[in-house]
Amino acid sequence: MSALIERASADRRSIAIETTDAAHLAAARRRLTAAQRRWLGDSGFDASPGTFALIADSNGKLVRVLAGVDASDAFGALASLANTLPEATYHLALESVLADHAHAALGWALGAYQFTRYRKAKRTPATLAIPAADLAQLVPLVDATAMVRDLVNTPTEDMGPAQMSAAIKQLGKTHKAKFREWVGDELLKGNFPTIHAVGRASHRAPRLIELKWGKSSDPTLVVVGKGVCFDTGGLNIKTGDGMRWMKKDMGGAAHAIALAGLIMRAKLPVNLTLLVPAVENAISGNAMRPGEVITTRAGITVEVDNTDAEGRLVLCDALTYGVEQKPDLLIDFATLTGAARVALGPDLPALFAHRDALAQELVAAGHAVADPLWQLPLWRPYRRMLDSYLADTTNSGASRHAGAITAALYLERFVPDNVAWLHLDTYAWNDADRPGRPRGGEAMGVRAMFALLQERYAR
Repeated sequence: MSALIERASADRRSIAIETTDAAHLAAARRRLTAAQRRWLGDSGFDASPGTFALIADSNGKLVRVLAGVDASDAFGALASLANTLPEATYHLALESVLADHAHAALGWALGAYQFTRYRKAKRTPATLAIPAADLAQLVPLVDATAMVRDLVNTPTEDMGPAQMSAAIKQLGKTHKAKFREWVGDELLKGNFPTIHAVGRASHRAPRLIELKWGKSSDPTLVVVGKGVCFDTGGLNIKTGDGMRWMKKDMGGAAHAIALAGLIMRAKLPVNLTLLVPAVENAISGNAMRPGEVITTRAGITVEVDNTDAEGRLVLCDALTYGVEQKPDLLIDFATLTGAARVALGPDLPALFAHRDALAQELVAAGHAVADPLWQLPLWRPYRRMLDSYLADTTNSGASRHAGAITAALYLERFVPDNVAWLHLDTYAWNDADRPGRPRGGEAMGVRAMFALLQERYAR
């Protein structure tokens, strides 16, 4: 990652960044010359979080940066500096008030991200030199986040089911994994009827993409990602503003792909299966209609109440196939419900799990790596909201109550109680630029999940 380099290989003349706050500003001032202190006073620098002051020597050369921070927020402390400081190499001074330099470096690198597929970068980011051990730990996480952001930011014309398949195939080649897919009517022959039903109206064939990696003797881990490359809502068509950003409805798949990459790159001792049902929910003469009944791979019949509740339909066949692998752990990521955003806002993915202890391990892992999640309950009495008068279940109900919970309960029907299961309903998006979180596609829950897997499958 160009925004981070190894400290040992950095130019000895790299510029020190001293993080400080109002309580420590006086001490920082004492490390300056009289002329530099006068300059600092004239500049009005008060060490407020997000501010910085450039300190020059007697020849006018930049030799130090004072950065105001909130010491409790290491991730955000340097996150705006990579694209605001002059292009140069920097390092964190030993006198810095931040205790966690690794999280600060992560924020720096993620803040340096720019999506450049359709226009040139606005500028070259500044570089932060960090210890080799931190570099080895952080670069895979930064690369995984950039992968999620790139995939989600890419418009559907360049990120349809076939392009997503190509990205997964390339990932498989990189790590010598086995690639397989079912395309178009092959889904019916392979008994994936709900994936086919959702995607059949598009001119771009739906598909289920599978990647397998690892030893069969290791614990089986199945990771599933919702890959709805664009969602019109189908015949229950969305409004214009509701459809505007639906290129991001494959955000769950982007998360699953990035997590699979992290697992293979780290060579975790697991027997990994990555599953991505990739479709476009479009409108044409053969589009799925409200009121239709689909018999899923699991044999459960589903009445289509709303064609805009398509994500859970493509996921249920993939989850059923995942359960057939007899996994030690089954994970799915999905940009599934607006209700989760109403409940938790854009920053917190909603987490659902069969086992509360496992969910709390993930929540704790997210807290430790500055990648927060929040558990919501699988409140089974709400299953009645999905009752159908002629099928086993509907895909959505008439009530708007508990929308994220009922969506998770729908998925739960396809995951037996004896299978450890984690479901993340994620936004995968930043609505505005913030330090370390540029506007556009975002990875939410990938670092947390990887931290959990590293602990669970440590050799």
